[in-house]
Amino acid sequence: MFKVIQRSVGPASLSLLTFKVYAAPKKDSPPKNSVKVDELSLYSVPEGQSKYVEEARSQLEESISQLRHYCEPYTTWCQETYSQTKPKMQNLVQWGLDSYDYLQNAPPGFFPRLGVIGFAGLIGLLLARGSKIKKLVYPPGFMGLAASLYYPQQAIVFAQVSGERLYDWGLRGYIVIEDLWKENFQKPGNVKNSPGTK
Repeated sequence: MFKVIQRSVGPASLSLLTFKVYAAPKKDSPPKNSVKVDELSLYSVPEGQSKYVEEARSQLEESISQLRHYCEPYTTWCQETYSQTKPKMQNLVQWGLDSYDYLQNAPPGFFPRLGVIGFAGLIGLLLARGSKIKKLVYPPGFMGLAASLYYPQQAIVFAQVSGERLYDWGLRGYIVIEDLWKENFQKPGNVKNSPGTK
């Protein structure tokens, strides 16, 4: 039995090998005319016009088509929302990874400072009992005050930028109020003549 197995394995393993065979024309043979593909009987093109006829749709195909047509506005809305939120989410994930790396390699004294700033926010929350406006103003104010003690340069830059923004917002609010005042309270017939006009 051992000899039979050995003989049957030999030819089977040879069939897995690949060989390249190169053929060269004989030197004394006359050149042959090549045959075109159209001349071969295997590739003969049938004469006449072929016409494509579409099969009638089945009930299942019709219902799937109606479902796709019905869902199309929702899928386009989902695709647009996804394309708009994807960069924001990638930025948020990147910010989280950067924050995690920063906290893993925090500078010395960072965590005690963070604790003092957070504690100042809690004190502001405790002192702001009873009033919603105080709850909005006291905790960020106390946290900002504590942060400005530890980071004075960043506090100066933040105060300058936020001061400019507050000035811009105040100016815009003044312009809006002025426009509303002119539209509602100053009508063309109610304008009195000043002493210098006739």
